[in-house]
Amino acid sequence: MITSWYLADLGEARGRQELFTKQAPQRLKVLREHALIESAVSSNRIEGVTVDQTRIKPVLLGRAHLRDRDEEEVRGYRDALKLLHEQGAKLLVTEKNIRELHRLTRGEIWDAGKYKDKDGDIVEKYPDGRSRIRFKTVTAAKTPQAMTELVDLWGQSIRERWVHPLITVAAFNLDFLCIHPFRDGNGRVSRLMLLNQCYHLGYEVGKYISIERLIEQNKVRYYETLEQSSHKWHEGKHDPWPYINYVLFILKEAYKEFEERVGQIKSPRGAKTELIESAVRSYDREFTVSDLERACPGTSRDMIRRVLRDLQKAGKVECLGRGPGAPWRRKGNTLKRG
Repeated sequence: MITSWYLADLGEARGRQELFTKQAPQRLKVLREHALIESAVSSNRIEGVTVDQTRIKPVLLGRAHLRDRDEEEVRGYRDALKLLHEQGAKLLVTEKNIRELHRLTRGEIWDAGKYKDKDGDIVEKYPDGRSRIRFKTVTAAKTPQAMTELVDLWGQSIRERWVHPLITVAAFNLDFLCIHPFRDGNGRVSRLMLLNQCYHLGYEVGKYISIERLIEQNKVRYYETLEQSSHKWHEGKHDPWPYINYVLFILKEAYKEFEERVGQIKSPRGAKTELIESAVRSYDREFTVSDLERACPGTSRDMIRRVLRDLQKAGKVECLGRGPGAPWRRKGNTLKRG
């Protein structure tokens, strides 16, 4: 039942999408820039790849010399996003294009764009040093065949409409992660493919709202549903619905945020204010300026402090200490959307 609700809501959101995108092109320009930054930062951070806060804009919006491997991978993800945004639905779902997205995200590393040549399981590590095999992936020898079958099934399902196309998107994403075709970088490519396939179906919210950020914010649920749905995958007895519903939930959240942002933003400058206020609204606990910097990459510390001062004057937030690391909190439920 919940799947039907998600699909109905997403269908309506796609129907309103054109109205919103024609409404305010300047607002959308700012949203696109922020979504690109947030997506590149969040998708890599999920995999433990991070960039110093002061380096985010030079790495993603400029041509700064890259200092290390992490910066190379974050910029590579930006390049992959630009390819998707520029080509959209014209970038077909093929093995060649999947490998190209991997090559872009992995930079100059030796196996960029190449399927794994050794078996590798997904291992979960605990803080105390223990580890366990969470999932046994498809072997290296069987990976090329598995990927060919996956791409073929995608095309056939879309042509013949076996199920709603968004269900096919989510199921493809699950199977891709279970095959785990690359030595490293599978999560990032899976998120890029999710965007690409949504664009094919006319769901373009990922251009304006970072799907990757929403996944990062709901990372615990991401891993929980992935584990639930991958159980007995090799035997064909798995339950894909927890993960499918998770993907649909993320897309629904993205459209909800998109319509709120476009409806509230008054100008390009107002877009940054709304991004910060939206981040403040997301905190039910105390937060710091540094927390907001991480939540709003590419936004200056001065801008964040200015917005906090305005919210403080309006009685919507309060500062609980002194100095740059002082905690802040919302006052009651005063900071509402709309």
